[in-house]
Amino acid sequence: MSDPVFLVDALPAVGAYLLDGPEGHHAADVQRLQPGETLLLADGAGGVASARVAGAERGLLHLEVLDNRTLPAPDPKLTVVQALPKGDRGERAVQMLTEIGVDEVIPWAASRSIVQWKGPRGDKARAKWEATAREASKQARRAHLAHVAGLHTTKQLVQRLRTAAQVLVLHEEADLPLSKTDLAAAGEIVLVIGPEGSISPDELAALAEFGEPVRLGDTVLRTSTAGPAALAVLQARLGRW
Repeated sequence: MSDPVFLVDALPAVGAYLLDGPEGHHAADVQRLQPGETLLLADGAGGVASARVAGAERGLLHLEVLDNRTLPAPDPKLTVVQALPKGDRGERAVQMLTEIGVDEVIPWAASRSIVQWKGPRGDKARAKWEATAREASKQARRAHLAHVAGLHTTKQLVQRLRTAAQVLVLHEEADLPLSKTDLAAAGEIVLVIGPEGSISPDELAALAEFGEPVRLGDTVLRTSTAGPAALAVLQARLGRW
């Protein structure tokens, strides 16, 4: 099994280092790492350090940092626009997307989204998505944390998509399969996933400015599984899997 990852605010230099706080508690008291075992420290922005446990106490580890390095961000960047789904399906989608390798998730308040993020309730929901992405990034041993953007309206989303190298709108009535689509070699590829009630005609027309709609297959997937399935196709086609 590969070494577990623990997040730090700043990557430490080679030498002695104290891992405390929530990450130290998890390493020492939950995973119960012992002297001689190895782990990875990551700053979430590509910086990774290899370390060996020199000593363990309650709530903290004394480490010997062996080396550190910076890994480049993936290119093209993979972003998924996820329409707000019902219940906990949004968190499940974020978890799967992060494990598969999404770089950014954009929550989208589509016109047919049943769920609405407003006020403190919306802030709490987005915080859950962020926490899910953070934990899934650690579980997947990622050097770069998946980012969860703020909630986007359709108008805000259209403005955001203008900077993308390629936009792929998943739609069950599209003729072009995702597996046959020519992919951008660099920049940002954005996958747009509609809500349970599908993307409205007005939204589809607005998004069509940026790219042709594509489909996954002959079956219709839930909004929470369509994104992970499509992202897996992209990872394979980009040669990362």
